Amino acid sequence: MTGSAVQSSDGVAVITGGGQGLGRAFAHALAGTGRAVAIVDRNGENAAKVAQEIEAAGGRACGYAVDVASEDEVTSAKERIAGDLGTVEILVNNAAIFSTLEMGPFTDISPTTWRKVIDVNVTGTFLCCQAFVPVMVGNGYGKVINISSATVFTGRPGYLHYVTSKAAILGLTRSLASEVGRFGVRVNAITPGSTETEVERATITPAARERMAADTALRRVQVPEDLVGTVVFLAGKASDFITGQTINVDGGLAFH
Repeated sequence: MTGSAVQSSDGVAVITGGGQGLGRAFAHALAGTGRAVAIVDRNGENAAKVAQEIEAAGGRACGYAVDVASEDEVTSAKERIAGDLGTVEILVNNAAIFSTLEMGPFTDISPTTWRKVIDVNVTGTFLCCQAFVPVMVGNGYGKVINISSATVFTGRPGYLHYVTSKAAILGLTRSLASEVGRFGVRVNAITPGSTETEVERATITPAARERMAADTALRRVQVPEDLVGTVVFLAGKASDFITGQTINVDGGLAFH
């Protein structure tokens, strides 16, 4: 853990996979709304760096090294976040395995790789919901924002394990929303398109990214800033009567 221990009157936002890429952008955006932010990432150094960035900008943040696929580590993080920052009101389930995956036919996916993707992308989301949603239920208010993928709508080939895991997130979102809505907890999902971040992706060349951008209605490459507005909206009061929904943010590639 790094960062100052402070209380947030607006409720703490937890961002998993917050040490880089989209998670980093979400952490900065939610910190910008005045919330204390808990950056959860398997890479503790990255989590600490993002927390330091936020604090240098005048925000409040702590970084935590956590494997979201580990029940023990998630439970421990829950306790530390409560002690360091206060009550969790927002959970952004962003952690996922993707950039390191190799494209290929489904017949080449080993059971070990399949289980690893499902463990992080699906079970990790489930475990974080199990840890933090009861806190929201107890307080009568909270927001869960699950990051899925627009590949669910396009059925992108070569990533069967990833696409399957992200489709599961939509089912989890709907079922959980139905279960906890009466307690004041809203659960929604976002399906981003292919987004250019600082994270290296060997499977997508600049030329390939430009080709994908050309297939969208807006005809440009998607960047993290294209998604933060939706995250901030779903985390705020303006979206209080929205739950169980999926918002597709991909520049008009898939129409949902």
